[in-house]
Amino acid sequence: MVNRFLRYKDRLLTGAAFAALLSVAVLQLHNQGRIWWCACARPFLWDGDIRSAHTSQHLADPYSFTHILHGVIFYGLIRLVFPRLRLIWRLWCAVLVECLWEILENSSFVIQRYRETTIGLGYTGDSIANSLSDITCCALGFFIARRIGFWRSAVLFAATELVLLFWIRDNLTLNVLMLLYPVEAIKSWQMVH
Repeated sequence: MVNRFLRYKDRLLTGAAFAALLSVAVLQLHNQGRIWWCACARPFLWDGDIRSAHTSQHLADPYSFTHILHGVIFYGLIRLVFPRLRLIWRLWCAVLVECLWEILENSSFVIQRYRETTIGLGYTGDSIANSLSDITCCALGFFIARRIGFWRSAVLFAATELVLLFWIRDNLTLNVLMLLYPVEAIKSWQMVH
């Protein structure tokens, strides 16, 4: 009976910790002026054209795969730094970092930086629904990495980066590079349809 109560209390605590984290992220995104869903109000779940006004406005787009890669990276790093931390709290840490990224990514400064240095010329930020989907993709990547291990995760990472590179001429590596140290030749190459 006592063990059952402790398990229930533990589940309640972890559920509340995740709910609080996501609630704070949604409130902050809303305070930053993020809309709940695409202004077009159409119920698209997917938009595959990264050059359209719908990118980052619906649930998923090609950049969703980069958020899966965030989860793969976070799983490895958090496991390395906190090896004794229970899995659920490692996941919470990964979701925390992803929530912080979503808030930073949707700040006026970063949105403007995307417009100036990347192919996201008309980027207006993510909808709240898209940010929540990106956070979910991160959690999915976290569990994929846990399931398949380090070497398969490394192969998955490389394969995803290559597919995105040839599909949309962008990927997580180029995205980070172009935000931090823009290369005009890469931007010109990315602009070619």
